[in-house]
Amino acid sequence: MPIAAAQDLILASKSASRRAMLDGAGIKYRSRPADIDERALERAMDGADPAEIAQALAAAKAAAVSAEDPSAWVLGSDSLVEVGGQRFDKPQTREQAADHLRFFSGKPMHLHSAAALARNGAIDWVAPSLATLHVRELSDDFIEGYLGAEWPEIGHCAGAFRIEAMGVHLFERIIGDHFTVLGMPLLPVLGALRERGMITE
Repeated sequence: MPIAAAQDLILASKSASRRAMLDGAGIKYRSRPADIDERALERAMDGADPAEIAQALAAAKAAAVSAEDPSAWVLGSDSLVEVGGQRFDKPQTREQAADHLRFFSGKPMHLHSAAALARNGAIDWVAPSLATLHVRELSDDFIEGYLGAEWPEIGHCAGAFRIEAMGVHLFERIIGDHFTVLGMPLLPVLGALRERGMITE
């Protein structure tokens, strides 16, 4: 079974879904969330392509933690949601989540995920990934029932959903990699770890 090799690996995230992906893949790691101002970075990149912003956020997280622990490999990841030409951050309140869901209703949601590896405070690798999730028509009754079941947990989720939970009911069709939808392009990450001798088989 593949496991992380002797070199130290840090996940620069507290995301439960990202930890679950690495755990499921048998990867040994430590978790240390990055202390960066994500909204400030997004504002500084206003007008940039969402895929570029997702990559910049993933890289910033990896670099920040790597600066604190330069001998380790650090994995950063981020996801951005784009619907109707607008970017949507994690909802701050239940009311905001309801507004987001009403806007998403009947539209395609573009989920941009990215991952980055850093060492010695420098970015060594970055990879983007895209999934398109087609949101079905959502009634107000459904939205209220959904939020009753899923809030406040989805307050930590871009797009106001957890695909591994009740969020699956939001969509009628998904095009793209399942791991991307979960919040990290896992297969490219595993490939990058193999290339750097971080996985033994």
